[in-house]
Amino acid sequence: MAIMDFINRQFIDVIEWVDDSRDTLSYRFPDDDKQIKNEAQLIVRESQVAQFVYVGQFADTLGPGRHTLKTENIPILSDLLGWKYKFQTPFKADVYYVTTRVFTGNKWGTSNPVMMRDADFGVVRVRAFGTYDFKIVDPVRFLKEVAGTDHQFRLDEFNDVMRSRIVSVFSETLARAKVPALDVATRYSELGAALLDPINQVTREKYGLELTAFVVENVSVPPELEQAIDKRGAMTAIGNLNDYIKYNMANALAEGKAGAAGIGAELAAGLAMGQQMLQGGLGAGAPPAQPGMVPPVAAPAASPEPSFALMTPEQVAEALGVAPADVLQELEAGNLKGRKIGSQWRVPKAALDEFLK
Repeated sequence: MAIMDFINRQFIDVIEWVDDSRDTLSYRFPDDDKQIKNEAQLIVRESQVAQFVYVGQFADTLGPGRHTLKTENIPILSDLLGWKYKFQTPFKADVYYVTTRVFTGNKWGTSNPVMMRDADFGVVRVRAFGTYDFKIVDPVRFLKEVAGTDHQFRLDEFNDVMRSRIVSVFSETLARAKVPALDVATRYSELGAALLDPINQVTREKYGLELTAFVVENVSVPPELEQAIDKRGAMTAIGNLNDYIKYNMANALAEGKAGAAGIGAELAAGLAMGQQMLQGGLGAGAPPAQPGMVPPVAAPAASPEPSFALMTPEQVAEALGVAPADVLQELEAGNLKGRKIGSQWRVPKAALDEFLK
C-alpha cells in the first residue's frame, strides 16, 4: 500500500488554477517535477486559457471547461510526445494559465517629448499621457514576447515592460496618422478613439494584446505653440481684423476718448495683437473701410481732440495709438490720404477722419 501511495504522489491527476489575485496575467502550474498522468483532468475557468509547452515548443491551447488529457484532446502535444498509437504513459509538460479578461485603467505617458511634423507649425514636440484597457488575445505570442517563462507574471511587471512599448507604438502611429498639432492639443478625446485601431494592429502582431480602450487624457505642447494656437483662435473669432480694429477706434472716439491714452488700453492691446498676427502692421493689403461704421463725434472740452489742419505722421500715430511706421505704411499704400512735401508727409485732419469712417 505504501508503494502505491508513493507512486501516486509522483503523478498529477488534476491541473487547475484559481486566480484570487486579480492582477495575474499568466501563471505556470507548479508540477514539482512530477509527471502528468494520461487522462488527467485539466480544469480551465472562465476568462482563462491553458497553454501547453513541451521542451520549449508551444503545443495545444485549451479554453474554459474540463478537459481529459488524452491523444484526442491534445493532438499537437501528442505528436510532440510521439503518441502516434495512443500511448497511455505519463508525460512531462509545462502548463501556463493565461488570463483573458480585460485589465482596465493602465497608465501610459511619454517620458520624453514626441517629435511630430505638422503642416502648419513644422516640427513640433508633444508630451502626452493617459490610460488604456487591454486583454490578451494570442496567448502564445504573449508568452513568447512579453511574459516569457515567468512562473507568475503580474500586472505591475507588465506595466514596467509595456509602458515604453505602448508609448513607442503611440508615437509611431501618431507620426503615420499626420494628425495636425491643433487637433492633438485640443481634441485629444477624439484622438484616442481615432488611434485605437492603428495601435491595435501593432499590439496584436507584436505582443498578442488588444487594447479595448485608449484614452489620451492630456497633451502638452511647447509654450510658443500654445501662443500660436491662442492667436489663431482669436483671429478666427475676430474675422476681418482690419474692420475690427477700425470699429474699436471709431467707438473709442465716439465715446470721447481721444489720443493714445484716450483710445484705451483694450484698443492698444487689440492693435498690438493685430500687428503680431499680420507680422507688420495693417499692411498694404488691408481692405478699405466698410460703410455703416459709427462716425467719430466731437470730443468733450475736457479732453479735446487734436485740431491740427495738417498733421505729421507722428501726430497721427499719437492720435491712433500706433507706431509711426504703421502710419507711414498706410500713407504709402494710399489707404490714408496725405501730402508729401519733399521727403516729409503731412496729413489733413479731414483725411484722418475719413480713414476712421
